Amino acid sequence: MERKKVVIIEDDQDLLELLKLHVADSGCEVVGYKDGLKGWKYLSSNQFDLLILDIGLPGMDGIEICRQMREQNISSPVLMLTARIEETDKLLGLESGADDYITKPFSILELMARIKAIFRRVEIDTNSVRESLDVLEVNGIHIDRRKRKLTVNSQPVELTPKEFDLLNLLASNPGRTYSRQQLLEQLWGNELEGYEYKVNTHINRLRAKVEKDPDQPEFILTTWGTGYRFKEYTASKK
Repeated sequence: MERKKVVIIEDDQDLLELLKLHVADSGCEVVGYKDGLKGWKYLSSNQFDLLILDIGLPGMDGIEICRQMREQNISSPVLMLTARIEETDKLLGLESGADDYITKPFSILELMARIKAIFRRVEIDTNSVRESLDVLEVNGIHIDRRKRKLTVNSQPVELTPKEFDLLNLLASNPGRTYSRQQLLEQLWGNELEGYEYKVNTHINRLRAKVEKDPDQPEFILTTWGTGYRFKEYTASKK
């Protein structure tokens, strides 16, 4: 694993030190916090490649940290730790913008496998972008695949990694309808099978950032009863 910065926010001191040790051993730079509010202050003013985030934290809980990250367009992936076993708690973490979750107690081997999988997905996405056309433009939307950046009417728009992947997939195949299950499989793999509603959440967030009127979308369209598609167009590609 190439050297990346990983932030860990976990209020159990023993677990925090154990996680810091193993993540550092994998070659990553590691920053750790026990307090959610102190951790959030670091996240909001520093760049990082991955956040390992406990849900139950003093000062500011993990759900709120994740929500604040996404609201402020901090797009780094989040691996959420939870001691709660209820499905609703796991879904709440994903709804707040987490990319993956792992339930306590877990093995260090499983955690490291999850971390490597997240970095691998990011690397695959990056390589796929490099192999494709660098830039796609349509009606004021400018998608720079190499830099993974979006501008709408010349204004930069920050997207999370999954939001960018979703927009890039739809815009690269104008007019093609993808079912929610197809989008779930392509963007999240099999680990979230049955959670098609998560696609709806990302579509809504994407529309809020791309569309002039999210309630009357021009680009990201619904194929009723089936899924979603990007409007057909003749694109300018570079």
